[in-house]
Amino acid sequence: MHRYVSRIARCALALSCFAAVASHAQTYPDRPIKLVVPFPPGGGSDAVGRLIAKTLSDDLGQQVVVDNRGGAGGSIGTGSVARAAPDGYTLVLASTSEIAINPSLYPSLGYSTIDDLTPVAMVATTPMAIAVNPNVKAKTLQELAALVKRQPGKINVASAGTGTITHLSGEMYRAMNQLNWVHVPYKGTAPALADLVSGQVQIMFVPPPPVLGLAQSGRVRLVAVSGKTRAASMPEVPTVTESGTPGYAVDNWYGVFAPHGTPMAIVDKLAAAVAQGLRQKDVIDALAMQGAAPATLTRPQFTDYVKSEAAKWGEVVRSSSAKVE
Repeated sequence: MHRYVSRIARCALALSCFAAVASHAQTYPDRPIKLVVPFPPGGGSDAVGRLIAKTLSDDLGQQVVVDNRGGAGGSIGTGSVARAAPDGYTLVLASTSEIAINPSLYPSLGYSTIDDLTPVAMVATTPMAIAVNPNVKAKTLQELAALVKRQPGKINVASAGTGTITHLSGEMYRAMNQLNWVHVPYKGTAPALADLVSGQVQIMFVPPPPVLGLAQSGRVRLVAVSGKTRAASMPEVPTVTESGTPGYAVDNWYGVFAPHGTPMAIVDKLAAAVAQGLRQKDVIDALAMQGAAPATLTRPQFTDYVKSEAAKWGEVVRSSSAKVE
């Protein structure tokens, strides 16, 4: 009799919890939502985050407030969401670096981007542009690789910092082509590009927005883009695969994540709101200004993609021996 009563009690508790979750999902959201952007205002992540915050606000009928929380390569803001209450009111707009690279780059991250965060929706992707100083005697990526091989250890390659995607996308290409160059890390994209323009460094793997104007004015030359297909913002520039390195593909992607344990009904509601926003022309145009394209993966596809990206970039970090304390 005692076991029978205990089973009834457990069933009643489960039903009451299910009812509470269902009721919460039906009324969600009934107060403002916080979208953490794990970098300071003004960068690419901030621009995409504010765009998505507006589309979510419009669709959900509640204000979505951007909370810029930078530091440690994006891991401080991302970690704060991994540890937040799983109620749908604290989200993060994270990218390749925070989700796929940092777990291998930082030895004591304190959370798992796979186990402690739930992918909600992929937002956008943008390739890296491979830019060279105009004085470099290489018009194509193949010619550039040949030049590096003729001058081992003498060509400088800039990045926005050790372990950033601007560093590791170059490391992936270097390893696949057995090149020997000198990595020169900077504290951000702007100073690295300044030295690329001046000729202090010769090559940089860089996101499109800050480099397109420099290319149009002739201050740098673009020899390739890193995505699987050519970029709409620079259709005349071939891909790395077209340029003789099959299998190389790098996209810097952005996605919305919620704390693990967030009810699936809420996750699905948020995913639908993001998808609705990405179909709007003004959103598509705003992303294009960032050199980005709206994502097309479903939520389950994005979940699988995140896992594959973590495995891929983990291997790149290990092979490059990059570490950040």
